[in-house]
Amino acid sequence: MFLWRWFALYAALPVVLAWLLRQAAEADPKQRGNWRDALILLTLGLAVDLRWFDSAWPDGLRGLGNLLLVDAGLYAFVGIRRLSGTGFEFHIHWSDWKTGLRELAFFAPAVIALGLALGFIHPHANLPGVGKAALTWGGIFVFVAVPEELFFRAWVQNLLERRVGRRAALVIASVLFGLSHFNKRSAHFNWRYVLLASIAGIFYGRAWREHRRVPASTITHTCVDWLWSLWF
Repeated sequence: MFLWRWFALYAALPVVLAWLLRQAAEADPKQRGNWRDALILLTLGLAVDLRWFDSAWPDGLRGLGNLLLVDAGLYAFVGIRRLSGTGFEFHIHWSDWKTGLRELAFFAPAVIALGLALGFIHPHANLPGVGKAALTWGGIFVFVAVPEELFFRAWVQNLLERRVGRRAALVIASVLFGLSHFNKRSAHFNWRYVLLASIAGIFYGRAWREHRRVPASTITHTCVDWLWSLWF
């Protein structure tokens, strides 16, 4: 199943990203963000959201393709651009759990009520064994929450804060996060999903910006998706 065009694309992608962000670092030493950052974020976001690269992977392995895009972005933004304040690491602190679970507690009651009122979520009994539930949580953490929190919080919200301030950056990043779900679980524009995801983005963004820690917002995000898969 090896195809040269996909090999060339995946070989060139990190090189092009690194080249653009090396230029960005030289042109923007204060890291306020410029058109190169926006172009890369737009390209990476659309590639995942519109599934441009999905056909390169066998069924069931799309997550690995997304992780490769995340790795290319990390190499470019953290390794080459050396973007400050991302808060990305795999050392999870107690404060991350405290912040992440606190935002979950704030978020869940209101959004569950709204989701039920809109007919978007429906309670159901789905209680797997402890091992399967833990494996599901870990899978969501690695393949869904970490990539999305890196993109929308560590990169998008982080750069927006330098241009428009904390509050506006939180709102804009959350709306963009919501809009990225426009085609999920529906062949048409899924406005209910967009609305609820935008609200969720507010709480994920709050978790990230408290100590500027990706693990904190990732914990909130993972728990929301995990509880949804179990009970809604």
